[in-house]
Amino acid sequence: MKLTFKGKSAIVTGACGGMGLEISKNLSNNNVLVLMVDLKEPPKDFLKDNKNCTYKKIDVTNFNKLKISIEKFYKKNKQIDYLINTTGVLWFNKDVSSTKIDTKIWDKVYEINLKSMVYLSKVIIPKMKKNKFGSMVHISTVDALSGDDKPQDAYGSSKAAMIRLSKSLAIQFASSNIRSNCILPGAVDTAMQKRWRKNMSAKKKLEKMIPLNRVGKPADISNAIMFLLSDQSNYITGTEVIIDGGFTAKP
Repeated sequence: MKLTFKGKSAIVTGACGGMGLEISKNLSNNNVLVLMVDLKEPPKDFLKDNKNCTYKKIDVTNFNKLKISIEKFYKKNKQIDYLINTTGVLWFNKDVSSTKIDTKIWDKVYEINLKSMVYLSKVIIPKMKKNKFGSMVHISTVDALSGDDKPQDAYGSSKAAMIRLSKSLAIQFASSNIRSNCILPGAVDTAMQKRWRKNMSAKKKLEKMIPLNRVGKPADISNAIMFLLSDQSNYITGTEVIIDGGFTAKP
């Protein structure tokens, strides 16, 4: 099956992480114009090799700056068709049980992971409504589905809230042909998991617990995102896709 894309422009947040770079590259290769939003800059030569991508250094928790940059992109391209929201922080040593967490850390995690989704909705969805077309994919996590005796409570609960918000957006704007879905990755080898580079045995132990016997790659996530954006998925909205090598299917 060949994927086709009605849309011509996209916003990718968290665009310079592993998943963000992969989806930006894939969109560019499919002739979609991409505004990459992140505090971190893309690798050297990435923009040169991916001609349809532009980068803007923006803190997604700064609503005014985020709005100004998206408005400029919209004014230039006359439409915003896709939103791929890969924004997220996981602070292993600071994000702990809600009984012990510093509430400032809690608030900051929620601001980055969840409030930024609200900001993006406020700016982008009205533009999609004008064009009567849009598809949004938000990156949550399988951690949103269960508890943990070694928790990152702010991360997990904020990502669970993303699922609920995505479903609500899907219902609110379906009549405008705007879709909203979530992807729930399991273990994926990105910079967020830099701890594995210091402890490869922990990674190998985890891989033995995953039915497909490996952790995920950014391309595994990007491939699913491309499908959810494509014309071939135009009857899919308000749902979530788990991509975890079968881990959560285990008894």
